[in-house]
Amino acid sequence: MLLRSALWLAAALFSGCVAALPKVSAGSIERLEQFPSALVPPRTVDIWLPQGFGSNNKQKYAVLYMHDGQMLFDASSSWNKQEWRVDEVAQQLINAGKVQPFIVVAVHNAGLNRHAEYFPQAPFQALPADTQQALYQLDREPGQKLFQRQVYSDQYLKFLVTELKPYIDHHYPVYRDSNHTFVMGSSMGGLISAYALAEYPQVFGGAACLSSHWPGVFHSDNNPIPAAFLSYLKNKLPRPGKHKIYFDYGDQTLDAMYPPLQHQVDQLMQQLGYSAPLWQSQFFAGAEHSEQAWAKRLDIPLQFLLGQPAKTAGAQADTP
Repeated sequence: MLLRSALWLAAALFSGCVAALPKVSAGSIERLEQFPSALVPPRTVDIWLPQGFGSNNKQKYAVLYMHDGQMLFDASSSWNKQEWRVDEVAQQLINAGKVQPFIVVAVHNAGLNRHAEYFPQAPFQALPADTQQALYQLDREPGQKLFQRQVYSDQYLKFLVTELKPYIDHHYPVYRDSNHTFVMGSSMGGLISAYALAEYPQVFGGAACLSSHWPGVFHSDNNPIPAAFLSYLKNKLPRPGKHKIYFDYGDQTLDAMYPPLQHQVDQLMQQLGYSAPLWQSQFFAGAEHSEQAWAKRLDIPLQFLLGQPAKTAGAQADTP
């Protein structure tokens, strides 16, 4: 039943990008339609700007890059009629002075190529060749492969760093340094966010990884992928002391797979020397794998990443 539900969820989430401009109740959206790339398929990028943006020509903004951009702002235009409520939550935090002013660069996913684009490439390629080939044969539903093409997340990250970020830096009044540049996502988006921080620590000052899909696929029996992720993180995460890393997880629907795996990641983080206030891992009992669940706790990772230094909340790993 869990596998069937997971495959259904994946199939739905990989549906095509939404064409309509999201309707927001706070701030405004500017759209880059079919942003071109020499590295990955072109895609829509929505840029959320807080209220008052541009009214002060001396104001500069931090930048939060978010994956699955079509799911963030407007439930009426998302496949499952859910949203992260990014505009409402972000604006409330900015108005309350709990976070520094920031914009959100919402990068739409690649539809059927989402799994190949978000699966961290180095851990995948560290797997034995026969295991890689077996993974490429997996179906996400009968007759449709989970991986529509070979994993290319290195190209996706290079697109973010060398093509999209320079555009944002040039066209918007934003800080360009890593202390003001962050990345966030959920599920496979959580994996690619952690991967972004590990691969480009000079670019991203922090990552928030909600309901990270540590299994990589949708079964847990004899699955070598979590161990490959752990080995990669052990060797590639930046040394503790500067970067911010946030994890969280629930225990319902697809999140039911995560508690034992997240515990292993948390143990590794402690072994590597990560601690509050720069590392946080939170468990939410009863939370499911959905945009509604992530919206309910979105204020926590936003404050963790974007709070002023004296106001940044953090805690060591919680356990259920």
